[in-house]
Amino acid sequence: MNSCSRNTAYRNGKTYEECKEMAEDFTTNLKLEIEKKEIISWTDLLNVVNHDELVYKLTLKYLRRDGYDIGNNKRPEIKKQK
Repeated sequence: MNSCSRNTAYRNGKTYEECKEMAEDFTTNLKLEIEKKEIISWTDLLNVVNHDELVYKLTLKYLRRDGYDIGNNKRPEIKKQK
C-alpha cells in the first residue's frame, strides 16, 4: 500500500515541515503588510508564496488562526477582523 508520510517531498523537494516553516514566515510578513494596506487579495498572497499551493493553503490557515478574515470564493481577500 502506497501512502504519503510527513517525509514526502513536495514542490522543489521540500518536506511538509519545511513548508510549514515557510508558511509561518510568510504569515508573519503578511500580517505587517495587512496592517499597512488593511487588505490583500488572494492573488497577492499567491504571488508572495511563488505559486506553491501547499504553502499558500498553510499561510491562509495560519492567518485565520491568528484572527484574520481570509474571505471566501465571492470575496477573495484577507483583512483583519473587526
